[in-house]
Amino acid sequence: MEPTLIQNLGTLVMLVLLQAVLGFDNLLYISLESKNAPAERRSYVRKVGIGLAIILRIILLFVLIKLIDLVQGELFTIDFGNIFHGVFNGHSLIVLAGGAFIIYTAIKEIWHMIAFQDESDASKKGREKSVGQVIFMIVIMNLVFSFDSILSAIALTNILWVMATAIIIGGILMIVMADKISDFLSKNRMYEVLGLFILFLVGIMLVTEGGHLAHLKIGGQPVEQMSKSTFYFILIILILTDIAQGKYQKNLIRKQEIKKQKHENA
Repeated sequence: MEPTLIQNLGTLVMLVLLQAVLGFDNLLYISLESKNAPAERRSYVRKVGIGLAIILRIILLFVLIKLIDLVQGELFTIDFGNIFHGVFNGHSLIVLAGGAFIIYTAIKEIWHMIAFQDESDASKKGREKSVGQVIFMIVIMNLVFSFDSILSAIALTNILWVMATAIIIGGILMIVMADKISDFLSKNRMYEVLGLFILFLVGIMLVTEGGHLAHLKIGGQPVEQMSKSTFYFILIILILTDIAQGKYQKNLIRKQEIKKQKHENA
């Protein structure tokens, strides 16, 4: 039986919520990547990047519906006995590559933060990317992040307009939230390191997911996928640790100031 309009609307709401939950890590990447563009063009690259990604997501939806067996079917096997074994398909390769790139990006940005570098305007300009480069990276990584949500949508319904509408609504919400998250990070620079470590965690989650999809075994041990519940638990711990560390540092500074005032008044 064909689903009723009410059932389709219920599925649409469910898919939009799914897009919102799965889109958090994507938003974080977009906010951090857009910082590589000139300051006056950052909002522009976020909007254009997400806008193009919405169009390509809908195209990807059509492609996956037609080629779902090819994406999920085996492409090749690598077998070195108990040392390394994996059965790779298109889905696993995309997720593995995306996760590895996110880990690389997070480590590179963390290194830039902790290493002593010249912070002159000329030095900052030298590290900036062009608008086109940043938009390209936002679009590509948006597609990597979208694979799970699109495959989940295909599993939930076969009604094309429901899936396409959910992608468009999710994209509009991302455009709105990307500016807000970027503004928050720019006003609260201390949370940038936290954001980068969360991005690093996202990369690990994607790599383990890709390894699980490829039935990867290293040293005879299977690579287990990091569950969403584990990811959010670690995320909460990271946030609480960062908040506690921030308050502790403020208390130390306040105690030092009081001690200094007492010493001056003595």
